[in-house]
Amino acid sequence: MLHRSIVIPIVLAAAPLAAQQPSTNFAVATPLAGTWSYAAVADGSEAVFRDTAGRPQLTIHCTRAARRISISKGASAAASALNLWTTSSARDVAAAFDAGTARVTATVESRDPLLDAIAFSRGRFAVSVAGLPALVVPAWPESAKVIEDCRS
Repeated sequence: MLHRSIVIPIVLAAAPLAAQQPSTNFAVATPLAGTWSYAAVADGSEAVFRDTAGRPQLTIHCTRAARRISISKGASAAASALNLWTTSSARDVAAAFDAGTARVTATVESRDPLLDAIAFSRGRFAVSVAGLPALVVPAWPESAKVIEDCRS
């Protein structure tokens, strides 16, 4: 019996270097150890996530009169956007870098659906800027309280 081989050429396109590097699966990433705190402040309220050494890692601030919420994260260099990931949504939000505080801050309207995604994220949400490791934090009620404050 004679067997014939069929050769099927497979062409693999080279992916750009960035596409070849593994990305973090935030759905299973372990949130940074630490705690959230909530406080009323002169112009509204804010929630601050601090690592186990007490250093602030993420701040969610409501400016009640303007009905705007700012989300800020420490950064060592300028970035034009914060990437926010939740279990139901992900989006880049325009941001500004403040060299004096070494923080990147994005501001959104209090009714932005991304804030609902943060408030109802299951277990964690992540904030990142290009070129730096993502900050994965636990989704605790303090951030939802700030969002609620800004809407009432």
